[in-house]
Amino acid sequence: MNTWWQSAKAPALAAVLCSSLALAFTQVAMADDDDDGGGPPKYKVDPSWPKQLPNNWLIGQVGGLAVDSHDHIWVLQRPATLTADEAGLVQTPPRSQCCAPAPSVIEFDKQGNVLQAWGGPGWVKDWPATEHGIWVDKQDHVWVAGNGGGDRMLLKFSNDGKTLLGQIGHAGDNSAEDNTDTTKMGRVASMWVDDAAHEVYVADGYQNKRIVVYDSDTLKFKRGWGAYGKPLSAISNANAPAYVAGGPVDQDFRNPMHYVALTKDGLVYASDRVNDRIQVFNKQGVFLKEFFLRPETLGNGSTWQAIGSADPRQAYLLVPDGENNVVWILNRSTGAVVSSFGHNGRNAGQFHWVHVGGLDSEGTLYLGEVDTGKRVQRFVLRRNDD
Repeated sequence: MNTWWQSAKAPALAAVLCSSLALAFTQVAMADDDDDGGGPPKYKVDPSWPKQLPNNWLIGQVGGLAVDSHDHIWVLQRPATLTADEAGLVQTPPRSQCCAPAPSVIEFDKQGNVLQAWGGPGWVKDWPATEHGIWVDKQDHVWVAGNGGGDRMLLKFSNDGKTLLGQIGHAGDNSAEDNTDTTKMGRVASMWVDDAAHEVYVADGYQNKRIVVYDSDTLKFKRGWGAYGKPLSAISNANAPAYVAGGPVDQDFRNPMHYVALTKDGLVYASDRVNDRIQVFNKQGVFLKEFFLRPETLGNGSTWQAIGSADPRQAYLLVPDGENNVVWILNRSTGAVVSSFGHNGRNAGQFHWVHVGGLDSEGTLYLGEVDTGKRVQRFVLRRNDD
């Protein structure tokens, strides 16, 4: 049995200490407010972003999104998810004047202009059947993966996509789940590069149920773990029964283990989506604690991603939830919900299957949607006078 929260009543304090302790707590609270900008971030949608794509392009489902060190926004989208009427220009014969599928990888600037675009089916031999997960490291290398049938690889490209710099595993591999096999992936959900340590963390979570870490230069395996920090050999390769709200706590990650993120203080956050929970580890995979987020959520689950907020202390977690179609804002220390925004819908600022997001250096939030959402939205921080 895993116990992550323990508490005990403090002994009664002498009356003479009350005033001094209250003053100390007030000072700490004031310092915390200064560190986190005075409270949780508040966002408003920018409906003008991005600009219309060139070349009559249209994007499909957004399988990944990342913001690089230059504040450029990288979108990994799925051309094959466009319907015949959406991609009318490329039908035989053409059924309409628009549109054509955009390349899978698109780089935008902050103004919403396309800087470059590349990739897609046939780009390289092991291009994923279903694009899922993108990262751009500080050397401007672009990491791409997939969660389609047979997508057992992680790919590392040059910035322009013209050179495949390395890979782990291959596409078209329909072998069974094996959480101990570190020579291949198991339908990756996301990745995060720790540039200082030269390590790439992989949420290997649509077929496998693990976090694995590789040297980001040599791509040699370094370590990995499952839920509660269990070793790879202890992770069950069996399919889990359906999630039941209020049922026994799952001792493994559930497919998909959807996102892995690092914070500035060296913690690792794992978004165990269908289990409606976020588990927290140190970089060596030692389990520290977990948060449950609206655990009555069924379907696709509530914790699609968890990333640290833009304030210096990263006091909050931003958690897109594509089942409830909101973005939750949690206290990063306690996991308590302090705010949320969004609503199920098609208007600007609303969501349909909000999937993944990223923050730029100014705290602007970019969010991509899957299923029939097929769009990216930009949310800017609201100032006190907004």
